[in-house]
Amino acid sequence: MNIQEKLDQDIKQSMFAKDADRLGTLRMLKSAIKYLAIEKPGGTLSDSDALQVIQKQVKQRRESIQQFIQGGRTDLASKEEKEILVLESYLPKQIADSELQATLQTVLKEIGASTKKDFGRAMKACTEKLAGGADNKRISEALGKILV
Repeated sequence: MNIQEKLDQDIKQSMFAKDADRLGTLRMLKSAIKYLAIEKPGGTLSDSDALQVIQKQVKQRRESIQQFIQGGRTDLASKEEKEILVLESYLPKQIADSELQATLQTVLKEIGASTKKDFGRAMKACTEKLAGGADNKRISEALGKILV
């Protein structure tokens, strides 16, 4: 079962359970995925495309939380945190730092990257290889430490 089918199933379950908060988050996610499908030629999305949408939504929520906390709106920040929990249930489990380092070293050897000039190429290769196993911020920070 792909992500979009699981999303449809979870929307139905949330409707039956009358879980309005979860249902709202899932509907928002489905809408974001459909918008990307409309923009993309052919109109069909792979699971990796859907994962990118979910990661983008999580990133937006994290940024919103920071702004709400700075503005003194902890009620809205807690709502965003609940939405993140729902969204993260669709993402693959995040890999450990040691596994991230090993994967990055392997990818860097494969593409022959060793300096800061290779950062863009290395970042692209690493994000493709990890495909949701680590967010781009973690990958970027780790690459920054490795590449000299």
